This record gives sequence, C-alpha cells and structure tokens, in this order.
Amino acid sequence: MNIQQLEYIIAVDNFRHFANAAEACAVTQPTLSMMIQKFEEELGIKIFDRSKHPAEPTAIGRQVIEQARISLRHFRQIKEIVANEQHTVQGRFRMGIIPTIASYLVPVLLQQHQSQHREVELTLQERTTGNLINDILNGTLDGGILAGPLNHPGLAEYPVYYEKFYAYVSPLDPAYKEREIDLDTLDIGRMWLLENEHCLRGQIERLCRMKKTAQGEAAPVRYESGSIDTLINVVDYNPGLTIIPEMHAMGLNEDKQENLRPFKNLTAVREVSLVVSRDYVRKTLLRAIQDIIRSSVPKSMQNPELKAHVVDL
Repeated sequence: MNIQQLEYIIAVDNFRHFANAAEACAVTQPTLSMMIQKFEEELGIKIFDRSKHPAEPTAIGRQVIEQARISLRHFRQIKEIVANEQHTVQGRFRMGIIPTIASYLVPVLLQQHQSQHREVELTLQERTTGNLINDILNGTLDGGILAGPLNHPGLAEYPVYYEKFYAYVSPLDPAYKEREIDLDTLDIGRMWLLENEHCLRGQIERLCRMKKTAQGEAAPVRYESGSIDTLINVVDYNPGLTIIPEMHAMGLNEDKQENLRPFKNLTAVREVSLVVSRDYVRKTLLRAIQDIIRSSVPKSMQNPELKAHVVDL
C-alpha cells in the first residue's frame, strides 16, 4: 500500500471514470488500473465494480475510499504543518464559492489576489452549498465561501463580511411607487425566487415568514431560477419583485439601481464566511485568503456588530 494508490482510488471515486481519473493523476490508464488492481489484491477485496458504468465502488470499497481520504489528508498535513510553522504563504488553495456570491465577488477577488498574494495558487469553482460542503469534507476542496452560519461539526467558519437585503421591484408593479417595502404586508405571490437548492432562498423565506399550508403545499411561486441575474431580468419585464443581497445590488448599472428599494424596519443581514475543514492546519495561508476576500468588499460590510442581525439558513 502506498500514497499513490490512495490517490488513484480517490480519483476514480471522484470521476467515476478510469480514463478521466488517470488524466487527472497525470498517468496512463493502464498504470492507474494496474496500481488499483494490486491494491485490491493486497487487501483481498474489490474496491470498484468494473461491470458498472460509470464505475461504482463496492460496499466495502466505499469504506476503504472514505478512510483513504482521511489518511491522505493527514499525510498532506505533515508538510502543511511545517509550512505553517515557517509562516509560509506559498501553496495551493482550492476554493469553492456559491453562485449567489460568485457572480459579483469573483471578479474583484481575482484582481485582489493578483495584487496581494500572487505566490498563492488560487483555484475557484462554483458549487451549490450542499456540494461545496461535501467537497470540503472529502478533501476535494480546501475551503469555500458560503452564506452561514452552517453550524456543521466538521467545519470551521470564519465570517468575513455581512450584507443587507434589498428588494428589486418591477416598474410595472404597484410597489414601485413605495420608498420602502414592508415585508409584513408583502404578497408573496408577487415574488420571484431562486430554486430550493440555494441557501439564499431559505433566508428569504425566513425574512418573509413564509409558511406552508396545512396540506403541506408551499406558497405559490410562478417561476424559480438558479440565477439572481435571471430573476432581475424577469422583474424588469414582469410585475413583481425579487430580493437580492447588498453586494449584488451594488453591482447593478445606474438604470437598474432605480428599481432597488430598502425594507421597512429591517436590520437583517446574511453572513458570508470562509469555511474549511476543522482539521485544516495551514492557518497562515488561511489568513492570507481571508485578507484577499476582505479587501474585495467594502469596510462597512465587515463590522462584527452586524452578526447580531444574521438571518439563519
């Protein structure tokens, strides 16, 4: 048993395809297959059911792969502990980011990365919250930028900024003439929402006190989108409104800014955090990533006192 074999079975589990896994590991497919086969022979089990397409782990194979991820992460931490002790910022940080943050934060984040810490190899991948959490826990990603608090026992959260919520109102809607939007009297049938897989939708539902009926049916929604920008475009042409976070609102052009409305008597914010596994050891690199994120957002949104007004997921 060796480290390469652990890397190979994890790659096959990630890609569920031997050829793609070999390409990711920079080896030929025969080499990867042979090394995995030797590993299986050594253990006396089959890790993968090769008769299935895509490749699928056996029951015992899933347990072996899970332990391989843990072992490989701990092995890599040996070098990371040394680098952290030497206060070395250099290294790779694989970071995920949820879609409702990525569209406005990534462009500035990349710019700040180039000007501050070019020695850090930063890779960004867009993921929904559930997938991002899984990728951090299994070691596919080093960390992620998510809305929280998540309160997950396997994750450490480092809040980096807080953003308010704004209504984006259609000029065709009666509420357009209002200077503020009152959530207590808002007809939710006029609201356009994100799909259920987005954490922002959950926060909006809490803001609006949306309740299910006795029959368990959700409140009527005519259209759900996976993109805030799509919802904004829908509102531009149809009566109704949507709710967007502050940073997204700040990035709108001048014409669209006219459609923004604050909420009446509302101090709620969403917390955006850098999230890593609880056993992540490169604290110096982690602080560098936090600095890059904070330099990408206004100082006014980094006031820790805003945490008292965070809306739960």
